[in-house]
Amino acid sequence: MYACQFDQRFSYCLYVPRSYSEDDDDRRYQLIVAVHGTGRDAYGCRDLLADFCEENDCIVLAPLFPCGIEEPGELSNYKFIEYRGIRYDHVLLAMVDEIAAIWRVHSDRFMLTGFSGGGHFTHRFAYLHPDRLLAISVAAPGVVTLLDPSHPWWVGVDDLATRFDRPLDLDALQQVAVHLVVGGDDTETWEITIREGDSLYQPGADVQGATRIERLHSLASSFEKNGVPVEVDVVPGVGHELAPLMPATPRAGRRSPPR
Repeated sequence: MYACQFDQRFSYCLYVPRSYSEDDDDRRYQLIVAVHGTGRDAYGCRDLLADFCEENDCIVLAPLFPCGIEEPGELSNYKFIEYRGIRYDHVLLAMVDEIAAIWRVHSDRFMLTGFSGGGHFTHRFAYLHPDRLLAISVAAPGVVTLLDPSHPWWVGVDDLATRFDRPLDLDALQQVAVHLVVGGDDTETWEITIREGDSLYQPGADVQGATRIERLHSLASSFEKNGVPVEVDVVPGVGHELAPLMPATPRAGRRSPPR
């Protein structure tokens, strides 16, 4: 695990395939960024993509955004992109720049995938930086932000430009291959229910549905209404688990535009 030089509160690990050679000056590898969930299993996210990287000449960057940043016990800091002045999208882009200075990777546009809390981060990052992405794979997010201009952030994107100093670029987002995946038995709601009075509550919080499956389909509809093609996988017999969803995740990379 390496400390991010941009902000050493955050770190990352890599997977570099065995075919990578220090002597090969021309061959560049595709970059996949894999973002952990609330459990912070950055190593697990990385390792599950190792075989895909060996077969497809990719390098994985798996960031670690620790719990308890600024507030002891806080778990969700990175999921909504900004937390107490920290822009997690900027931290991630700094990590990409950092490894691109060392390894031969295509860093201008990369694939981004995330499970659970990482799925939160992944689709919200895509709203802000579609020009940096070839493809995204959003796995089982607990809470989604719809591409809906009738609601402010985080429910929708009405105030995205003023909040993040970046307008929504729908033309660029329509060029990103979007893959959404969830387990067919991922129906528990105890961890993701947002009630009026909760710190995260906003009017409209209920429009996305109750379960992760309903919320994933709401997100898919939201993309499609805005002209963004989506591939959806519901994996039978799987609950809220990272490993069984990962085999479907690289599909987004295969659908992305060739370099």
